[in-house]
Amino acid sequence: MQSIESTALEPTRAELSGLSSGQKIMRFIPVYGLVILMVSLIILFSILLPSTFPTLLNLRSIVSDKAIIALLSLAAMIPMASGRIDLTVGYGIVLWHILAISLQTMYGVPWPMAVLIVLALGALTGFLNGLLVEIARIDSFIATLGTGTVLYALALWHTGGRQVVGVLPDGFYALNGTMIFGLPITGFYVLGLAIALWLILEYLPIGRYVYAIGANPKAAALNGIPVRRFVMGAFITSGVLAALAGVLLASKLRIGQASVGLEYLLPALVGAFLGSTTIKPGRVNVWGTMTGVVILAVGISGIQQFGGSFFVEPLFNGVTLLVAIGIAGYAQRRRGTVSKAPPAKGK
Repeated sequence: MQSIESTALEPTRAELSGLSSGQKIMRFIPVYGLVILMVSLIILFSILLPSTFPTLLNLRSIVSDKAIIALLSLAAMIPMASGRIDLTVGYGIVLWHILAISLQTMYGVPWPMAVLIVLALGALTGFLNGLLVEIARIDSFIATLGTGTVLYALALWHTGGRQVVGVLPDGFYALNGTMIFGLPITGFYVLGLAIALWLILEYLPIGRYVYAIGANPKAAALNGIPVRRFVMGAFITSGVLAALAGVLLASKLRIGQASVGLEYLLPALVGAFLGSTTIKPGRVNVWGTMTGVVILAVGISGIQQFGGSFFVEPLFNGVTLLVAIGIAGYAQRRRGTVSKAPPAKGK
């Protein structure tokens, strides 16, 4: 059962060939509008806050704070590419970061094994989501909301509402605490995963199959694409990435508590939805998602440095999500209008 559609509005060479330079620029503005906005925000805040914004310290802070959100946005993006949505990325991270710590402190599991167990449980959760959506035929929004709520309940039960605290190995701390070229290693994790997903989705058959399923699952099935297998694979991959984000969050916080994690759901979805409004409008894509996350990070950082109150971040995220969904819906309607337009008559 499909929750969202996946189509694209980037101009084709044939379309651009008949346009003037001014018309080409106007055609590209909706495609790269968020990229332009991102660069504009960076320049604006750098001019207005020259002593605090364009600094290595601020960049380090942004990367450290938003790397987890970027991972969750990439996790949410993968099912979206197949026309589904996965809300467990926000709920699951609550349980995953707690388990990553409690397996070591309460049960004496070595940290590499604890990480593998958490990743395996994330994959299992994705598999269960795939079963609910593809076998039980439950709408992905409802199915993953239910699964996520169960995961959150398990986190509350496991902790009893208390913090999970203990001394962890240095190797586990290094997963998040290592610096490379003065920046947190988590930023390089995100960059590596983004490049890998971009290559897979844009240049390998599996990516074309996933996008085809998102655009029209019935047509994809008629063309021999195993829809059920690829959708379940998308949920499993999303589950693994969400579990990885939980491991990195545990390494960063060094304590586990059920009150931490849910605040990541909204910005992660905002980043993924914004990713469907730029680079390839109307279709979620890796670099669009990364652009969305950067806009959130830059906008919130700049506003906070101007003295914005504590409610600015959730307000900014919520408004941006509404705008992103509105733009994505408009892009899909525009795509339908363009596809139904009669072909131009030859001279």
